[in-house]
Amino acid sequence: MQRMPAVSRPAWMLALSGVGGRPGAPRRSPIEIVATMGSYVTRTQAAEVSGLRAGPFGRWADGVTAMREDCAAFARHWQAHNDRVLGLAQDGPLWVVLGDSTAQGLGALRPEGGYVGQVLAELRQQTARPWQVLNLSVSGALTRDVTSAQLPRIPADATLVTCGIGVNDILYTSPAKLFADLRALIVALPDNTVLLDLPLPAGCWGLLGRASVPYVARINRTIHQIAAARGLPVAPVSAHFTPPWAGKFASDCFHPSQDGYRDWSRALLAALASTPLRSALRSS
Repeated sequence: MQRMPAVSRPAWMLALSGVGGRPGAPRRSPIEIVATMGSYVTRTQAAEVSGLRAGPFGRWADGVTAMREDCAAFARHWQAHNDRVLGLAQDGPLWVVLGDSTAQGLGALRPEGGYVGQVLAELRQQTARPWQVLNLSVSGALTRDVTSAQLPRIPADATLVTCGIGVNDILYTSPAKLFADLRALIVALPDNTVLLDLPLPAGCWGLLGRASVPYVARINRTIHQIAAARGLPVAPVSAHFTPPWAGKFASDCFHPSQDGYRDWSRALLAALASTPLRSALRSS
């Protein structure tokens, strides 16, 4: 059984999140670390008396803890799924997914509730073909992880490749390296790839969301520009995953919910329907 590769992290992050664990296990994010510390605080007697335990911070900390458990469960699901797909004789088109926790479907009720599962069901229905998906994504992955560990595992007979990456880089990577890593990845992607741009945090996460919008928009411009130079289509998640936000985020207030992933699915399906890949997808 092949195991997912570990994701890279800077030294300061390894010190905070812990070193070791089984290969391929996703590293904890700053959001998880803060929430874990918060969960200890909210379980004290003082927190019970003050009402902090039952307040928004306590509920958020519990949501992030539950999401961490889902992260491991979803990874096991896709690993078992990939093993089955790789063990089958392919009699239909193969879709290979590259990316991070959003490609894992984290935040949905079940792994198939993410955009990958939703789009797969639609592809099968629209084309009447037995599409299979090989999901090489890893929660917490950075752009450089996709280039070094996921990209080399794409089978030669893949009909479609999709790649959505970059959100984690905002937390862990300097701007200069982030844009260099994006360029290196997009240049190396196969010609049958569709990229996903990043959601814009407009109107969510308060001041942090508003402050990050210009940077995310700049990243998206870079994705679109380099993809255009390569002739690769881009699914505009930023234009589909938009306010009103009610019901579109999971319990950690970070990952999309199953309803939120419907917006992501519409973005990817729209890109597939309006690109030169359309005829190839239907005839594969």
